[in-house]
Amino acid sequence: MRKFLLYVFCVLMVVPNAFAMDLSLDEAIDKIVAESNDLKAADANVTKAKAQLKSVNANRWMSIDGTMAYMNLFDPTDPTNSQGIKIPSDIGAILQHSPLPLGEIPDNIFSAEIQVTQPIYTFGKIGNAVDAVHDAIDMSKSAKELTKREVKYAAANLYWTAKMTDEIVAASERNLNNARSAKKKLTAAGRANRSNLIKIESDIASKEIDLSDAQFNRDTAYRMLKIMAGIDENEDVVLTDNFPDKFEPLEIKELKSNPEWDIYQKQIKMYESNASSKRSGAYPTLAAVGSYSYYSMGSSVDNMFDKEGAQGAYWGLALKVPLFNGGLHSANATIEAMNAETARQDLDKSKKLKTEEYNTAVKKYKHLCDDLGKLNEAYSLAQKAYDVSVNRFAAGQTSAIELSDVSSALYRMDMALLNAKYNIVMSKESVKKLGE
Repeated sequence: MRKFLLYVFCVLMVVPNAFAMDLSLDEAIDKIVAESNDLKAADANVTKAKAQLKSVNANRWMSIDGTMAYMNLFDPTDPTNSQGIKIPSDIGAILQHSPLPLGEIPDNIFSAEIQVTQPIYTFGKIGNAVDAVHDAIDMSKSAKELTKREVKYAAANLYWTAKMTDEIVAASERNLNNARSAKKKLTAAGRANRSNLIKIESDIASKEIDLSDAQFNRDTAYRMLKIMAGIDENEDVVLTDNFPDKFEPLEIKELKSNPEWDIYQKQIKMYESNASSKRSGAYPTLAAVGSYSYYSMGSSVDNMFDKEGAQGAYWGLALKVPLFNGGLHSANATIEAMNAETARQDLDKSKKLKTEEYNTAVKKYKHLCDDLGKLNEAYSLAQKAYDVSVNRFAAGQTSAIELSDVSSALYRMDMALLNAKYNIVMSKESVKKLGE
């Protein structure tokens, strides 16, 4: 049992990340997409657009309005005293066939009315407005897709940036260890002159700063990745995807669609439908109408419904014709038409810019892949130059200054190779973002 516990303890000491979370690129992207506030806002915009459709569609259906009122008549000279209204005899003669009681209007009056209106034909006011909202829904969906692509690109950038900082830390540690190894060889050989020692000590101090900066940048990159992915800041994370050593050629396709273009195309249609709807505001509206009303009166609230009240009802057709509005509808239609024209110009501009951006990303990927082969050769030569310099330094045939220069050149090639790989994977992500 003791041996087993000792074995477990040794494993934990040797493998400090034994309980760390493994995180691949795809997993990181999925987590960041799920946590994205921008995507949640885009979802809300889609829901809002669908609710607007219900709102506009409601204008197609009948509207029913009800009104109920209770009135108590009082003496203007003494508001605390209720008072009926006496009807003069000449008016009483006119109202003799009315259901209202003659002689006096009681001081308690109750009325209730229901009105129904059903649009029949609006000359496109409602239909065009509904079409505009349908286009707005499609716009919000395209905007969501555009946001999703941007979030995926940003997620990949966070992942590869964090991975790059891992590699920079490793390269900085190698660079520092090389300088420390040179110092040991110098002192072990018993030929540590003052100038060589000062140079190596200076290199060690400088490379310790480089390593400290690299570790700080790594911690910052990981912290940002965790925040965006919804991972606890104290959780240890191991990025399982590595920069490829070789990159396959991209399948070059013509850019024929993009969510941003879809947004502008739907926006144009929406503004055109709005223009037609505004223009139709100058046309008549035909609707079916109906109403039912009930009146009851009494000298007190208790006896107000003792006898049958007055009732009235009607149904028919109503034609509402706008006669003059100072050109309001025409002006509003022109505004929407010009909005459509502006969106049309924006679409044309976006097609030019996105096409160029896509083609540039494809060319950049190929260019960087071509350069990667040359960088690998240059790195191999820098490594050989360093190995030769180390051997010469060990044999006392070169100075610490030359070794430092060769070591710095190797470190710069390390950074250049790493930066090239990062640029390649991100240019590939750019191609995916624009044309997937």
